[in-house]
Amino acid sequence: MAASTRSPITADLIRGAVELERTEHGLLPHRLPAWARDQCPDPQLLMAESQPAGVRLAFRTSATEVELDAHRVVTNYQGVPPRPDCFYDLCVDGELTDQMSITGGDEVLLDFTGGVERRNGPTGTVRFAGLPARDKLVELWLPWSETTHLAELRTDAPLSPAPRDRPVWLHHGSSISQGSVADSPSTTWPALAALQGGVELVNLGLSGSALLDPFTARTMRDLPADLVSVKVGINLTNLDLMRRRAFGPAVHGFLDTIRDGHPTVPLLVVSPLLCPMHEETPGPGTFDVEALGEGTVRFQALGDPAEVSAGKLTLQVIREELAGIVAQRAATDPAIHYLDGLTLYGEADHDALPLPDALHPDGETHRLIGRRFADAAFGPDGPFAEG
Repeated sequence: MAASTRSPITADLIRGAVELERTEHGLLPHRLPAWARDQCPDPQLLMAESQPAGVRLAFRTSATEVELDAHRVVTNYQGVPPRPDCFYDLCVDGELTDQMSITGGDEVLLDFTGGVERRNGPTGTVRFAGLPARDKLVELWLPWSETTHLAELRTDAPLSPAPRDRPVWLHHGSSISQGSVADSPSTTWPALAALQGGVELVNLGLSGSALLDPFTARTMRDLPADLVSVKVGINLTNLDLMRRRAFGPAVHGFLDTIRDGHPTVPLLVVSPLLCPMHEETPGPGTFDVEALGEGTVRFQALGDPAEVSAGKLTLQVIREELAGIVAQRAATDPAIHYLDGLTLYGEADHDALPLPDALHPDGETHRLIGRRFADAAFGPDGPFAEG
């Protein structure tokens, strides 16, 4: 029998969202507030922040059936193989118990000349049955790669919002932090690290948009947080956005703004993971056209290593700069810490687990990075140990 008790989808049921917008299809979780979106109407940013990475419904219930109606929007590129449908993950008392993709929704198809085609479809439903008939914590993690309008939630027993009794970890990073190309929303590396660390995740991983934007820093400044981390580097390199002269002050300014709102919380600065194509070669990065011709998504770097001496950024340059910045700030800020991204994913790891598209780690590598980050940050000697 289908779940029949309707429960209004309200803010107290939703975790990991910064703002909720009422739309024609339901309630749309955002990971940047409206004022920030207004300051930068970049399509890549607006797509990324509306994809609910780390966002989940969290409630206690004895229900054995849970249904969610949702309207998805997926974005694809003309000539680029589409991503597989993303899962909705159902976790019971912290354990992943079921996964399901949704059907229908809208597709936005982009081409590289700026053209946009939109194909509209119906709202879909995910249904989970056979849950244990006892009081339990249910978390329904939303897709990290699909803009998701929440329409209606139904169960076969009453529910109540889960208590907010864990420290809040606020994290910002690139598409790797958002989830690319993890197996599912609850198995991205930040989600796995949060589970191991026993904390409440707010994931501001923004695909293609970890660019030291002031509005992102101000958003982080204003959000409640007990622990804060910032992973910086890959997007600045593959967009060829700035030079070494601008990078240092921009990082200082970003961290200064966070400290305005969180003056004493543990603040962890994480440098880039290994990405061979950008270690010594600056951006820009782009799709590998030959690989696309063979039906494969792969990226390549187009910059000239000779231009590093003129100030262009590579991942090696960024690691050097970040280590120096954190060391300088630590003289007056004992709660700031540095984590070398190569300890999360380095050369030996690349030999065993190469990046499938030359840029993003796969599902197994997300699990590796999540374990290593949790051990480094939440372990007995880690900066988040007392969080």
